[in-house]
Amino acid sequence: MKPITLLQPGRVVFGAHQWKLLSDDPLFRGVARVLFVVAEPLVALLDEPVHRLRAAGAAVQVLTYDQPGEPTVAYFELLLTEAAAFNPDVVVGVGGGSVLDVAKLLAGLDPSWQRLDAVFGKDLLAPRQRGLICVPTTAGTGSEVSPNAILLDEAAEEKRGVISPYLVPDVCYIDPVLTLSLPPRLTAETGMDALCHCVEALTNVNAHPLVDVYALEGIRLIMGNLETACLDGQHLDARSAMALGAYYGGLCLGPVNTTAVHALSYGLSGTFHVPHGLANALLLPAVLRFNLPLAAEKLALMAQKLGLMVPEEVLVLAEAAIAAIERLSLACGIPQRLSEVGIEEKDLPRLVDSALTVKRLLINNVREVTSEAALALYKTLL
Repeated sequence: MKPITLLQPGRVVFGAHQWKLLSDDPLFRGVARVLFVVAEPLVALLDEPVHRLRAAGAAVQVLTYDQPGEPTVAYFELLLTEAAAFNPDVVVGVGGGSVLDVAKLLAGLDPSWQRLDAVFGKDLLAPRQRGLICVPTTAGTGSEVSPNAILLDEAAEEKRGVISPYLVPDVCYIDPVLTLSLPPRLTAETGMDALCHCVEALTNVNAHPLVDVYALEGIRLIMGNLETACLDGQHLDARSAMALGAYYGGLCLGPVNTTAVHALSYGLSGTFHVPHGLANALLLPAVLRFNLPLAAEKLALMAQKLGLMVPEEVLVLAEAAIAAIERLSLACGIPQRLSEVGIEEKDLPRLVDSALTVKRLLINNVREVTSEAALALYKTLL
């Protein structure tokens, strides 16, 4: 069995209403300055923890994330200037994946030591000097536990990633109550993103038994609860299962990461501004069918985990797993064609060019994705 390193937060606090314990977290003991990064609609959530931390003697600053969509390089650098002036001891991110990615980078990047453009890539970030707490309010990206942070480079029309163990937080609070107000569309898109993390980890050249355990259980939780969470947002059991499934998907991102699904989606988001989770959901079944000759056994395991009632033949089970994903996607209202999100055939060469630049993910795919293969994949989805 090959060696592997599984990255996890120092502590994970999971459960309904556990967010309320945040201000008493041991990481705040003796600190002078705390910076919160929060999605704009969630600012009121911070009233109590900010009040209690200030009462305990800490200076507190709140940065409101108000950019639509994914964080851009330019927007991050504006926030970095503000954060560096405050010089916090602890950074707390409260929000979806974009907010958490920004909070992680604000905690990890010291502009007096390193420039942002010098840390894009893997293992280029200097050791983090600040405490970091992540509090997700969606069940999707897994950013609360992953070593990744992604920014959109608008000039280059591409996403760029910082991958470092120093971006894994010291503590994460996963409270499904914070996801109850998430509308159905965002529930579906972020949930399908979490499913992609698990499925791509399972069907990956770097797949490992240590990670397969999380991937398969994440798949079971998400496949069994996403539709319910979309139909009834107040269903706490479904929201709890989704939060746990997304956490498992985030754990998969460190040692194994994603594959051609995410690579092929980068142009959809970076150039055409299709939401990240939606872009991945659109591509997942097509990429799995492309990979089927080399991923059938793992997809069969998925079918068995889901208890699909089909003949116990590998290819039959694998096809059943893909079909189950398609049924879930439809049930949750996810568009099934690129044309539904404004992509035309003339746009495909740009998408191919973008996808082929994401080599760090394409090399994880069990089957080589050439420019011809990428173009053919996109065409099947028009």
